[in-house]
Amino acid sequence: MQVTLVYAFAHFAVDLGCAYAAFSACSGDPTAFLLYNFCAFALQMPLGLLADALGHNRRFALLGTLLVAGICCLPSFGLLGAAVLGLGNGLFHIGGGLDVLNLSGDRAAPLGVFVSPGAWGVWLGTVLGKGHVPVWPVLATLLLACAGMLLIRPGRLPENAPLALPEGRVLPWAALLFLVVVLRSYGGMAAAFSWKTGLWSFAAVSAVVLGKTLGGFLADRFGLLRSAAVSLGLCAVLFCVSDHALPGVLALLLFNMTMPMTLFALARAMPGAKGFSFGLLTFALFLGYLPTWLGAGTIGGVGMAVAAVLSAALLLPGLHKLAR
Repeated sequence: MQVTLVYAFAHFAVDLGCAYAAFSACSGDPTAFLLYNFCAFALQMPLGLLADALGHNRRFALLGTLLVAGICCLPSFGLLGAAVLGLGNGLFHIGGGLDVLNLSGDRAAPLGVFVSPGAWGVWLGTVLGKGHVPVWPVLATLLLACAGMLLIRPGRLPENAPLALPEGRVLPWAALLFLVVVLRSYGGMAAAFSWKTGLWSFAAVSAVVLGKTLGGFLADRFGLLRSAAVSLGLCAVLFCVSDHALPGVLALLLFNMTMPMTLFALARAMPGAKGFSFGLLTFALFLGYLPTWLGAGTIGGVGMAVAAVLSAALLLPGLHKLAR
């Protein structure tokens, strides 16, 4: 668990740095934001396949973190800087994600611990970047993350399994999990609630973090299918009354519980291509971002309830086939 915690802190640091750089130094060009998201999320699929073949996951993670730190030091940047920033994000996530996947064995909890702090990093980085806070605290956090990764003893990091592309019979069920992540990504970008201001805004972000963390632990305790069905069913009900802050926050917590479950199930179905499986789902995140970038409107509680029901309809058959 120590290695997972190091990578979880590094995840917070990298997302902090990316958000800080995007809002403090980027020109604000929508094309730059699109390019950043493409390099950060869509490129993780080929990067994951490369890491599956080459190994050296920690080097991927360290290089990505250093690229993010370098871009944070620039007073301003355009398309090239946005691409490098996104590439750094993608390299870190693939390297760190692969090591955590290799260490997790038959447990989903480490994945939840790894992925969850990113939301806090994005929130804080956005606040610091828009507030034009000096770069030093962000840079120090990134360098501390690098130091933590360097201190991990190589013997504690299992090697990748021999590269093997996923079997054809896996792909239809993997497609269902892919669509679930597209839905979750779009819902996370487009959901709008009148109460999400001030401390309630931080509560909503914290609900995302806690939901991802709890999702892995509950899946290990009660099973993937039961945990996914209960969390999505309850959140659909709560989203219907999410005009009020408390049920809205609880709904967001429950909605995000399935993130480590989808990662765990897909990686277990592709043991020789775990990095590719990780990148496949981050490509789904990118696709879920596109409607918002193209100007699609926001959705409220009822729309999010529909998204939760659709997610359950897609996810449960996929988990049933892939996670047995």
